[in-house]
Amino acid sequence: MNTRANSPTTAADTSADDPELERRLADRLQRLRAQRGWTLDELSTRSGVSRASLSRLERGETSPTASLLNRLCAAHGLSMSRLLAEVEAAPVRRLALAEQASWRDTETGFVRRMVSPPAAGFVGELLACELPAGAQVHYDRPSVGGLEHHVLLLDGRLLLEVDGQTHPLEAGDSLRFRLWGPNTFAAPGPLPARYVLAICQPS
Repeated sequence: MNTRANSPTTAADTSADDPELERRLADRLQRLRAQRGWTLDELSTRSGVSRASLSRLERGETSPTASLLNRLCAAHGLSMSRLLAEVEAAPVRRLALAEQASWRDTETGFVRRMVSPPAAGFVGELLACELPAGAQVHYDRPSVGGLEHHVLLLDGRLLLEVDGQTHPLEAGDSLRFRLWGPNTFAAPGPLPARYVLAICQPS
């Protein structure tokens, strides 16, 4: 398992460091597939994830990367945050820092902390994210088409590619957009990119 790069030390343990959360995530992925009546081969075709990888994920033998998890969410029509929230405890009105669930992509070191997770009756969610210097995360398609995004860069530099156009952000800059296609978050360095991301479901 990769070590966490520049992640907040007071945040809740990431899924990679929480076997119970990993188990619940694997179970939820298996139940989502079963609810739709899909075989592993059918989900593989819909998501572009190999059958072998899907099998290992559902057995809890490996942790998904952000890109892979995004593909599965797109196949199921769920946002990534909503899926992760479903394996956490029921949402509450106040979440102390230590109670805010974090998830780390073990491949890139990317960390996303659910400051205000998805909840019934709410269309928005708020994330605190950190991408190590030199790392990038690419999503080949949105998990849900038309998701409204608002990005505020707190520290470092961020290159955000949306609809084939790259937007360079410096600390204090913001960017808002609706996501319909591929997008990439990259931290050119020398510092990690720390940013707040607000996501709203399309109306």
